[in-house]
Amino acid sequence: MAEWLIERGIGETRAILVDGGEVLAARLDWPGALAAGQVEDATLIARAAGSRRGTARFAKGEEALVDQLPQDAREGSSIRLKVLRSALAEAGRLKRAQARPTSDAPCPAPGPDGRTIARLPAGLWEDVWSEAWLGQFDFAGGSLTVTPTPAMTVIDIDGDLPPRGLALAAVPALARAIRLMDLGGSIAIDFPSLADKADRQAVDAALAAALQGWPHERTAMNGFGLVQLVARLERPSLLHRLAAQRASAAARMLLRRAELVTDPGPELLLTAHPAVRAATAEEWQIELSRRSGRRIRWQDEAGLALDGGF
Repeated sequence: MAEWLIERGIGETRAILVDGGEVLAARLDWPGALAAGQVEDATLIARAAGSRRGTARFAKGEEALVDQLPQDAREGSSIRLKVLRSALAEAGRLKRAQARPTSDAPCPAPGPDGRTIARLPAGLWEDVWSEAWLGQFDFAGGSLTVTPTPAMTVIDIDGDLPPRGLALAAVPALARAIRLMDLGGSIAIDFPSLADKADRQAVDAALAAALQGWPHERTAMNGFGLVQLVARLERPSLLHRLAAQRASAAARMLLRRAELVTDPGPELLLTAHPAVRAATAEEWQIELSRRSGRRIRWQDEAGLALDGGF
C-alpha cells in the first residue's frame, strides 16, 4: 500500500509517496513562509475604497493578497485569514500569497498524512531531486522537458518514434512527472502534431486514463498537438522551487549530503560554489553542526556547478 514518508531536513521538509519502492508523488516544503490551509490572524494594511480586495501582513512579516473582505474591515484592524496559496517566486518577481477571511480556529498548514522517519530510503529523494533540477524526464523512445514560466508550466515531448507512437509512449511519463513534481496551475503539453483525428482521440483517452484520480480540467488535443491542463495551484512545485531559487535549493541539498556523512572526524568540509555558500543561512549551519556533532568548514570553488557541492 502506498505510504507518505516524511523527512524533516535542514531548511526544508521532504515527503515522498512510496509504493513498493517506487516514488509515486513528492512534496517539498520550505518552512517559515505562508502555506495553503494555514489559518492565522493578520493585520489589514491596505484596502482600496469600495473594493473587496486588500493586503494583509502576518505576524512574521509576510504579506498576502486578500479577497472577499467584509464591508466593515478597516486598514489597521486585525482579521483572521485562511491562506489559499503560498507565495510563488518567479524570475524577477514574487507573487504574494493569497488568502480569504475565515471564522475557523487558527491552525498550521496541513501536510501529507504520513510517517515521519529519520532518513528517506537511500537514493529515492536524490532521484526525485535530480529530475526536478534538470527538468527532464526520460522514457522509452523519448523524453519530456518541463519548463516553468510565469504564465504556466510547459511540457515539450521529443523523441525518435513515429508521432502517434511517441505521443502515446509519453503519456505514462507525463502522468508520473505531474504527480512527482507536484505540479498545479496551468500546464501546456506540446505533443507531436497528429493530423488524424482518431490518433488525437486515442492520445486524449490515454491521457484521461493516466491522470485518473488527479483533480484537473483538460482540453482535447488540437490539430497542432497542444493539450492544456488546469489544476488547483496551492504551493510552488518542486520544479518551480528549484528553477526559481537554484542556489538556495542547492544549499539545502548540500546540507542533506553533509548530514549523511559517516566518516569519522571533528569537522565537516563543505566544498561548493560561492553562490551556494552565500545562500546557506547561518541557522542552517548551526543546525548541521548540532545534528552532526562537528565543526563546519567551507571551501569555495567557483568552477563547481551549483548542484556540484560536496
